[in-house]
Amino acid sequence: MSNNAAAAHGERKIGFWTCTALVIGNVIGMGIFVLPASLAPYGFNALIGWGIVLAGCLVLARVFSQLAQALPDVGGPYGYISHTLGRLTAYLALWSYWVSVWLTNSALATGVVGYLVVVFPPLAALPPMWFAQGLLCALVAVNLCGVRSSGGMQILTTVLKLLPMLAIALLGGWVLLTSPASYTAHLPATPITLGGVTAASTIALFAMIGIESASVPAARVDDPARTIPRSTMVGAILTAAIYIVVSAVPLLLIRQQELADASAPFALLMERYAVAGSGRWLALFVAISGLGALNGWTLLVGELTCTMAGNGVLPAVLARHNRQGTPVVALLVTGALASAMIAMSYSKSLVSAFTFLTRVGTAASLPLYLCCGLALAVLWRRRNAACATRRTMIVASVCVLFVVFAFVGTGREPFLYALGLIAAGLPLYALMRLRRHAGPTIGVLPE
Repeated sequence: MSNNAAAAHGERKIGFWTCTALVIGNVIGMGIFVLPASLAPYGFNALIGWGIVLAGCLVLARVFSQLAQALPDVGGPYGYISHTLGRLTAYLALWSYWVSVWLTNSALATGVVGYLVVVFPPLAALPPMWFAQGLLCALVAVNLCGVRSSGGMQILTTVLKLLPMLAIALLGGWVLLTSPASYTAHLPATPITLGGVTAASTIALFAMIGIESASVPAARVDDPARTIPRSTMVGAILTAAIYIVVSAVPLLLIRQQELADASAPFALLMERYAVAGSGRWLALFVAISGLGALNGWTLLVGELTCTMAGNGVLPAVLARHNRQGTPVVALLVTGALASAMIAMSYSKSLVSAFTFLTRVGTAASLPLYLCCGLALAVLWRRRNAACATRRTMIVASVCVLFVVFAFVGTGREPFLYALGLIAAGLPLYALMRLRRHAGPTIGVLPE
């Protein structure tokens, strides 16, 4: 949907702070709270892997920033790719990403249930599947009230989820000042190897999906050519700094094996060096973080679905808006799909369901990143005014190499899942081409 079309629906636009909260809030979901334990077996390989992933994600952020500057009025990633690589490529990349987002929503709803039961034990009496369904429906309802409502909730939950991160950083600084020897008392013994770095990088990458969040609702952003690049880069840099601190402090202060065995590494750290019994309160912030990410991804999948429908590659009914300018049909349909996936995933255990959905969702996001890197390279060749420098080509090349590295690191099974999702979208694309009207579509170049 173009900016003019969006304005016709009368909705208010979202600005810098909401877009920045989308980036931070969607990237920092629930994985960060268990990530130190997942990375502990790799020792210092984990910190090197984090360095690679965070550098790669900053490059990705730069790619989306430059694309937003070069093509501010095309409606986001679909327009970026369709203008440079063609409609079919844009559809396949966005179809795979679209599926990954509502898969992510089902994973988040599933994960939040586990933590809310820890905080409020009486909730354990509720059937977990229906509890997760209820949370999903509640966030869909918030987004149906308009982008300002969901944006306000996103800012609030982002601020709240950063509080435990700040507590970890302050605790680390306090220990450094009062007992610096604690940082060298039991350093990780795992040797640094290429295989260890690659494996740690793959795990870390799972926690960084969402760096593109400010660009997806581009049609709803105020002054997208300026707002999206700023919010994307600020959000990426702040997220990178947060991840480095909260990963390094537990790794250096807790024995390697003990950290690897911890189910709640931040709670272990706080109880060891700060306040006993803080684990339950931390679980509350994990739940808040998950709810914030679920809200942000719900907003994004609604906007993404509407954009694809407006461009004629999904049924036109999905582009319908309500009085608040919200893509009501898109939100209801994607909510129903995520709800169905929640029901299917509960045939597994809670943890295995969350892990499975996260791995598939991550692999399915990578084609979008690859195509956006290639799109930037095409704009450089065309000498687009915002992409004419040699630095642009370097950024695009590094982005493509990073995504290839990520595909290799994710392994064979998630890669095959991603290919399967792409192939599954081809029949719908063929059907929509047959039914497409002769008139021009929104936000893309005519074929």
